[in-house]
Parts: sequence; structure tokens; C-alpha cells
Amino acid sequence: MPRLLSINNYHYRRGGAEIVCLEAANLLEAYGWETVPFSMRHPRNQPTPWSDHFVEEIEYGEDYSLFEKLARVPKVIYSLEARTRIRQLIHDAQPDLAHAHNIYHHISPSILGVLKAEGLPTILTLHDLKLACPAYKMLAHDGLCERCKNGRIWNVLRHRCVKDSFTLSAVIALETFVHRLLRLYERHVDRFVVPSRFYLEKLAQWGWNPERFAYIPNFVDVSKFRADHSPGKHFVYAGRLGPEKGLRTLIRAAALSSVPLRIIGSGPEEPVLRALSEQLGVDTKFLGYRTGEDLHSGIRSSRALVLPSEWYENAPISLLEAYALGRPVIGARIGGIPELIREGQTGAVFESGDPESLASALSRFAELEPPTICAMGREGRRWVEQDFSVLRHREKLLALYRELGIG
Repeated sequence: MPRLLSINNYHYRRGGAEIVCLEAANLLEAYGWETVPFSMRHPRNQPTPWSDHFVEEIEYGEDYSLFEKLARVPKVIYSLEARTRIRQLIHDAQPDLAHAHNIYHHISPSILGVLKAEGLPTILTLHDLKLACPAYKMLAHDGLCERCKNGRIWNVLRHRCVKDSFTLSAVIALETFVHRLLRLYERHVDRFVVPSRFYLEKLAQWGWNPERFAYIPNFVDVSKFRADHSPGKHFVYAGRLGPEKGLRTLIRAAALSSVPLRIIGSGPEEPVLRALSEQLGVDTKFLGYRTGEDLHSGIRSSRALVLPSEWYENAPISLLEAYALGRPVIGARIGGIPELIREGQTGAVFESGDPESLASALSRFAELEPPTICAMGREGRRWVEQDFSVLRHREKLLALYRELGIG
């Protein structure tokens, strides 16, 4: 029975990367594989007999003292603890293959050399653009940013790209310098998985060999989603309320098109968005953070999900989940979003950051007859069942593992 070492900073359903990591482990286990997790200790982690091997928790929202913060800098850059613990885990668990997801800043890529030294074929799924951009978003104070191309990583410090902090940006610049000096990713990762074609093309533009990449899209288990083909009047956004998500553009577009909005999620932008919505007289309800059926019902009751992003999104799972729930998607023409929307069949695309372009799409959808909206929703669900299913994802994973001599 093959045994997979599954590596991610968190071992609970925190965000898209964690969902993909955990769900992929589940689908492999259902196929007969064993999975061994390696993660950071956290009170919300899923139970596992391997948790004693996990690294000490580093949580950036905590109120650490100055001494504690300084003590954590070396771990962020190159964790010796993670190297020691994963080596012991490998010796105890004897895995056949390692598949890592998000390891930056917590576990750190220091573990990659251990995996190589222990003879484990190693795969890294890229949920962001960290391999190219030190701050991982290719987003600066003045919008989309590719200033660090061709090794010019001092720009992350110059423009304070990490939380507008000189200190944090300096740590990340140093981290990037060390990782590139040691060539941790180039030397120790056998294959990189990208969930969007856009990320593959973007990283190739930044000098990475595309032959080292495998396109394996994200997936959803449609059996866990009940579709509803009775569209409501309002439009919905579901996700983090951050400045890169384009929600100010969404509210301005809603004002121009006079459509009602429902915003699901939490984040630092919420006070600004509430004030803007009130100022423009938009019918907006902020529904807060939701999960499970509460989240699903919030999307099912809408006319369409809107993704107004203004950064290089990878392959949003929320988009696939909307399709699984029978809802079309209106998405910004940026990053990996357009490749997941079939214009006029499963939704519509608009120009990112352009309220007028989004308002036009919202107005069109507001005027569509319910049967047309329903047909789009059904087509989106069919697309997910065909190309973004559990079975299709497992087939692609196993094919990649076989290329590396496992399974």
C-alpha cells in the first residue's frame, strides 16, 4: 500500500490550500493509499497519530514580545526544527512520496533538502506566486506589480510589500535571498503542480522551465453540494474581505446597476466597504463569515456569484463551488479566473477594476429570465462533474505519481 507524506502549514480547513490538501488526502485514502501529515501544531488541527512530529506553532496574529518575534525570524527563513522533525517522521512512517502545499513562513522550505536526501520524490503544489514574487501576490500599493522580475527582490523592501511594514518586508526579502542562494526549490522539488494555466504561463515568463510543471486543476466533490435552480434577485460575493478582492469596485458597480448585494466573509476591508455602501446607497447586506450549509445556502439563494478580484487569482475553489450549487459566475478578467468561465454558458467576464464593465454584466444578469440563469447553473455543474471532479483530480494525481515511479 503506497504511503504519502502530505505537507502543509495547517492541518485544518483554514483556506483554499488547506481544503485542497486535506481533500486530496481523503480521496487518496479512499483509493487505498495511506497518508501521513506533516504540519504546524495548532489547536484547530484535525486529529492524527502523527501530530507529535509537528513543528511548534507560529501564528502571526498573536501578540508576541519583541524577543519572541526576533526568535521566530530564523524559523521563518530556514527552520532547523522542521528539518529535524520531518527527518524523524520519515524514519518512523517510511513514506514513498512527499507532496507539499503551503510551507512558506511556518514550516519553511528547509525541509525540501531533507526530502531529497531521504530519497523521496517531491511535489510542490503552487497555490500562489511565491516562487516568483517574495510577497506572493504580485500586488503592491499601486496595483499589480512585477518589479521583482529578473532577481530584483530589493523592491519588496523598497515598496514595503508585506503589510506595508519595513520590518516584515525586510524579513521576507532576506528569506527570498537565502532560498534563492541555496536554490531550495530548483534543486529539491521534482515537479510543481499548478491549478491554473495562467500560473504556469506566468512562472514560465519569470524564467521557470514549464516542463517541470504539471497542470492539475482544483476540484470539488459535487455529491456534497445540492444544486438549486431557482435564482434569487441579489448577487453574492463569498470570501475574504481584503483590498485585493476588488470589493470596492463591486459596490460601485452595484450602485451603477442598482442591484442588491450580499457579501459573505470577513476581513480588514469590512468597515470601508460598509461606509462606501452606505454612502452610495447600495442595498448591501454583510452576512459575516459562514461555512458549510450556511455558506451554501447563501450562494444558492443568489442570482450569481461575483468574483471582482484585482490580483492574479490562481484557481478559486469558490467559483467551482458556485457551479456545483447551480449558480453562474461573473468574474474579473484577471489571473486564472477567465479560464474557469465560459462566456454566456456558465457566466460572464468583465474587466478587472472597472466598475462600469462590472455594472454592465450585473445589469445583463439582472434582466435575464430565470430559465436562462438556471441553464447557466446547470451547465456550470456539468462542467465541474466532467473536468473538476474528485475522480478526474485523482486520476491526474496518480498519473503524476506514476511518472515519479510511485503507484
